[in-house]
Amino acid sequence: MAPLTRMRAGEGGVPTPLSAIYYGQRASAAMIITEATAISHNAHGYPNMPGIHSKEQLAGWRAIATRVHQKNGRIVMQIVHTGRASHSTYQTDGIVPGAPSALASASGQAFLPDFTLVEWEVPRALEQEELVTIVASFKTAAKNAIDAGCDAVEIHAANGYLLDQFLQDGSNKRTDQYGGSIENRSRLLLEVVDALVEAIGKNRVAVRLSPHGNFGGMQDSDPKSLFTYVINALSQRHLAYLHLIEPRASSIGLGDDLSIDSANNAKLFRRAFNGPVISAGGYTAASATRAILDGDADAIAFGRSFLANPDLPARVKAGAPLNRYDRTTFYGGAEKGYTDYPSMESAD
Repeated sequence: MAPLTRMRAGEGGVPTPLSAIYYGQRASAAMIITEATAISHNAHGYPNMPGIHSKEQLAGWRAIATRVHQKNGRIVMQIVHTGRASHSTYQTDGIVPGAPSALASASGQAFLPDFTLVEWEVPRALEQEELVTIVASFKTAAKNAIDAGCDAVEIHAANGYLLDQFLQDGSNKRTDQYGGSIENRSRLLLEVVDALVEAIGKNRVAVRLSPHGNFGGMQDSDPKSLFTYVINALSQRHLAYLHLIEPRASSIGLGDDLSIDSANNAKLFRRAFNGPVISAGGYTAASATRAILDGDADAIAFGRSFLANPDLPARVKAGAPLNRYDRTTFYGGAEKGYTDYPSMESAD
């Protein structure tokens, strides 16, 4: 099950009992990857986003992990810092969010806590001292996730969030050791990876990337060289897995159309990583089967299909029809469009 933004955490970014039901319903997935979860107060970037930096949040996630494990499932927490994809209303003392450089996203809008949309603010360029704190926050968040009972942690370095902003030269114009060359732009991500490996072990650390993706206004002048370097560096660290988003689904959270002329990340990068590769983005059961048989990935992650079909593996195995998802209930709200999708058994 792919990570899915749902915006249903309670006050203070604390997961609610309803989220335990939601994830528990989907425990038949080979592995659940949670929604993006903020590593610190300033890492939040949209309404009702869960965090893993307070005792209350940790307790909420422990209830979720327990529910999934009781149903013989596995759960990996995806942790994130949103960087410029945030707003001053989420930041300490109301300052503008931090980013590699003082460049606002060229696409989309910011979600305020009341779900209204406003134009992105121009972020401030983070000082190097702040980067040290961010790495430490990722490390603490990873330890909290394991303490809460999660089986592993996935570092979100995709979709235009902070680590992706550092990787790509469209958003990173720094002239220090974190900008300029591919090696320098990759430095922050690799520092985070190494900190997590030290904290929880390499077999519990994974990374998600979105080469060639444009979500969040992202772009790079040479994405193939950039991500080949990054994936080779990750491969040398022998992580649990690499998770690649297919660019055909780069904006799938905002609409259903798939681009038809996109690069195939699974084919391009799978052999650069010496370990399991998960591919995600716009797959059907048939296209997922082809990707596995062709050796382009070791597993396929499904998002919207799992959102609307809590028993997706059983449905695919049986050749049963799938529930249609309701896009109007993707973000925010309560049970409707969250825990009320029927399984085959309940439909009977």
